[in-house]
Parts: sequence; structure tokens; C-alpha cells
Amino acid sequence: MGKRNNRPTRLSDPRLYPSWIGVGLFWLIGQLPWSVLQAIGRGVGRLAWRLAKKRRHIAETNIRLCFPELSSQEQEDLAHRCVISTGEAILEMAGSYNNHRIDLNKNLTVTGMEHIHGCQAKGQGVLLLGMHFNTLDTCSRMLGSLLDMHAVYRPNDNPVIDRLIDKGRRNYIRSTVDRADLRQMLRLLRNGEVLWYAPDQDYGTAHAVFVPFFGIPAATITATSRIAKMGKAAVIPCAHYRLPGGRYQIEFGPPLENFPSGNEEADTARINQTIEHYVRKHPEQYLWVHKRFKHQPPGQPKRY
Repeated sequence: MGKRNNRPTRLSDPRLYPSWIGVGLFWLIGQLPWSVLQAIGRGVGRLAWRLAKKRRHIAETNIRLCFPELSSQEQEDLAHRCVISTGEAILEMAGSYNNHRIDLNKNLTVTGMEHIHGCQAKGQGVLLLGMHFNTLDTCSRMLGSLLDMHAVYRPNDNPVIDRLIDKGRRNYIRSTVDRADLRQMLRLLRNGEVLWYAPDQDYGTAHAVFVPFFGIPAATITATSRIAKMGKAAVIPCAHYRLPGGRYQIEFGPPLENFPSGNEEADTARINQTIEHYVRKHPEQYLWVHKRFKHQPPGQPKRY
């Protein structure tokens, strides 16, 4: 039986049966009307606020660090809305992966498509600067209907969950690319393709520098500027938000000018500044339940 670090790697491994049952329930839930999914998701989020103490603590810590200008009560309210939004996203994911009858684009507003078209007209590849908003998977489906695109991802340790996510996303985009496969990323970009890439999580200190994110040192991978340079690609920010009334917005920003600059640390700091700009528009929808500041420079206190 194939194993890595004692984890099951074969989809037929009996230890994965509970995961298969979960995927089946996920499919079943995904058939519900979209408004019902969102309502259930908000309920899940409220329950998680009370029961998922670890994730709640992470969200509260991140909000306290990144929004010191808010009062304690305002920080608590924002963290609460963030956890509710995360629960809503989980149920939206079930629908976006599994219910192909739903036409999400009828409630979609898109701004900045001219930036994509301008690069494509020149035959230039586009590296979409992705961001981990809670609407990631729902808006990936809508993005795939707007653009002929590919997406970089990190494979999940659970092969059943990995299959669910990969298959769900590939229903709407041309391909998914393992984040370790630099050669494929460059090949796509040099061929004038559009590639979604999100560098806004803490992947450790290897190939990373500590640069500010909301004023806090954050371990941030430096690969964005190297991929853009080697792939001869424009870097275009891509943000996406959930709006009231079941509506969504996808926003493309203008290509980053003079990027890369030749200064890897300055380029990485600029990436974080750009992401911060878009997060501040709807901070409750960002993935604050992730330990963004898990690694810190020597001498700095642990954040969690």
C-alpha cells in the first residue's frame, strides 16, 4: 500500500472511506438553491465562531494585528464577520463544484477586463495576482467563464479532498498546475496564456523574505517577480468579492508598472502592498483564519 509519512495515497485506501462519504454529502448539499446554501453557510459560520476556538483565535489575532486603528469591539465584530463569511464560502464551494445548473454569472459584475485584453492583444502572458478571499472557488468558476485560464495550486495531503478540489476547479478552467512545477508555469506564460497565482500565504521561510503585510512582518515567497521575469508576463491583480443580494464582483487592476524592478525584496513588498489594497475593500472576506504571521524574524515574538 502506497504511503507518504504514513498518510494514505491511494484513493481505495479504507482510511479514506470517511472522506468519500463526506464528498458524497458535499455533492448532495451542493444541489440546494444558492440562497439556501448561503444561509446554511452563515449558520455554519456562526456555529464555528462558538465551537472552532482555534480558528476563531487565529482570526481574532490577525484582525488585532492588522487593524490596530479599530477599537476592541470593532476588531471583535470584524473577526466575527470573517468567520461567518468563511462558513458561507464552504457551502458556496459545494454549489460551485457540484451544481452546474446554477448560472452564477447573471449576478456578476466585472471591472478591469480591458487590462487583460490589452496584454492579450500584444501576445503577452498574464500572471494574475491572486488573493485568498473566501469567494475563491465560487469566483474561480466565474473567472473560468470569462477567461481561458490556468491556476496554480498546492495539492492537498488527503488525496480524496485533492481530487474533489482539482476536479471541481478543472470543470471551469483549462488546467491546474502544481506550485512546484515552475517549468509548466513559464511555458504557459511564454505562450501568452493567463495563469492565476496567489503568493499571500505563509509557506515557511524557504525562498521567502520578511516584508510588511498590514505593517506586520510576513514571510512571503519571492517567486512572483521571478516567474513574471522568466515568463515575460504582465502581473495583473485579481480580486473578487461577495456583494449583498447574492451578487459578486471580480476586479482586475492595471498591470504592475516597472515590475519586476530587479530588487527582489522590494518587489515582494510591493506584492503585499497591492494585496493589502484590495483586502481593505472587504476585509471580512479575506482568509484571516490562516496563520499569515506564523513565521517571524529572529527575535520577534510568536503571534499565535
